[in-house]
Amino acid sequence: MFYQTEIELRRQLKYPPFCDIIMIGVSSDSIREVEKASKKIYELINKENSKYKAKIEVYKPVAAPISKIKNKYRWRIIIKCNLNNNIINLLNSVLEKYYNLKFKNTRVIVDVNPNNMN
Repeated sequence: MFYQTEIELRRQLKYPPFCDIIMIGVSSDSIREVEKASKKIYELINKENSKYKAKIEVYKPVAAPISKIKNKYRWRIIIKCNLNNNIINLLNSVLEKYYNLKFKNTRVIVDVNPNNMN
């Protein structure tokens, strides 16, 4: 009973195993910097996807549920997709372009199918 309910809920919400979830986490000492960096990454994802034409759902950047840990502000971007080489290439291109912008004091992590969304 539990399994059937859970698997149907996951199918409707497009959760694993029916798709992959990619969480891009951005953290910084400065709330303005983390917000600006997150929005830039979101913009780059959408811009690069016009070239890659990957089937993805990209959600706008928002503060993480636990928005500050050890004096670091945290934001995240969620992407739902079926992970393949095209999407990996898209993300690599986005990260390369982002790092060339030389945002100071920001850290970016990419987590595929994270265990928790905090």
